[in-house]
Amino acid sequence: MARGKLKIKKIDNPTARKVTFCKRKNGVLKKANELAVLCDAQVAIIIFSPTGKLYHFSSSSMEEILERYDRYCSSTSLDNYPFKISIGRKLVGNDKIPILSKEAAEISRQLSRLRGEDLQGLTINELQLLENSLCNRLNKVMEKKTEKIMEEIDRFREKAMDSERVAITSSKHEPPAFSVFL
Repeated sequence: MARGKLKIKKIDNPTARKVTFCKRKNGVLKKANELAVLCDAQVAIIIFSPTGKLYHFSSSSMEEILERYDRYCSSTSLDNYPFKISIGRKLVGNDKIPILSKEAAEISRQLSRLRGEDLQGLTINELQLLENSLCNRLNKVMEKKTEKIMEEIDRFREKAMDSERVAITSSKHEPPAFSVFL
């Protein structure tokens, strides 16, 4: 029995949309794998779900396929293709390595100072700035901790009130206890 033609538009029902996304994503990834195996093609698929979760498939190294794509795009005009794809990837060249190494070393030094290590070469002003920075960060942590504690207290109060309501309701429905005096 043949299926009817499905009109392609956004699915309004969020639950149905999630189910359709999951099924179609699995179908696309399965077809990509079949194409790679049957035809010995290099296939790479990158999918981001509406929630931002990454799904990907590559028949060989994803990096190699994307580099090949970049080379192809730079050497060929894509004006003849119905879908134009651009990748905002930036490969790090050899000239950037020393700069990135210096940045990494500086970030590592700052991190060790925040842990209270490697403080010997600092001036009084630098130590004061570090102390102020740490105090500000500590205050933010303490504020967040206080907020969480207050949320916990509110949740416990709500549970206690619910328990009290249940106890009152159940005591109203119980028959009164009779005592017999002899």
